[in-house]
Amino acid sequence: MVILALDVGLARIGVAVSDATETLATPRGMIRRTSATRALDAIARAIAEARAELVVVGLPLSLDGSVGPQAQAVQAFTDRLRRCVDTPIVLWDERYSTLEAADALRAAGVRPERARARLDAAAAAVILQNYLDRPRELGESDLPRSSSDSARLAGGESAAGGDLTNQATPNGPLAPRRRR
Repeated sequence: MVILALDVGLARIGVAVSDATETLATPRGMIRRTSATRALDAIARAIAEARAELVVVGLPLSLDGSVGPQAQAVQAFTDRLRRCVDTPIVLWDERYSTLEAADALRAAGVRPERARARLDAAAAAVILQNYLDRPRELGESDLPRSSSDSARLAGGESAAGGDLTNQATPNGPLAPRRRR
């Protein structure tokens, strides 16, 4: 299944897409956020063009894991997006994604003046790659892929058993992620 990821910022929204095998995330581009309506329309077009079956939206939690003003703004934007598209949406912890993306661009030899233009899409790719790598670490059955899985995991139950903390769920708030 193809998955589209978004790194939602105040001025720009980074976009990345997975391959159909859900193995590799690739930066797709950036949407200028001139207005919420235009941004939502552009995201809906990107979802349709990619034939995405799931959207992962990076949730900028505070370093302590709390939901601050920026995360609340992303949640509100995501709620509006849910009303515009039928595609399931997952909120996913994006802490450090922009730093990881900047490091990756620097390591790839991208000059700083060009890196700024690519950073949002690269951050979306980091968010998506983190999401894609999670099933391989935990096993496919541990990630919610449907509304019923989401409800089950929101109650703190893991398909493989065990303690869960801070994992995002489709079309809903954060549910727990497995502690290591």
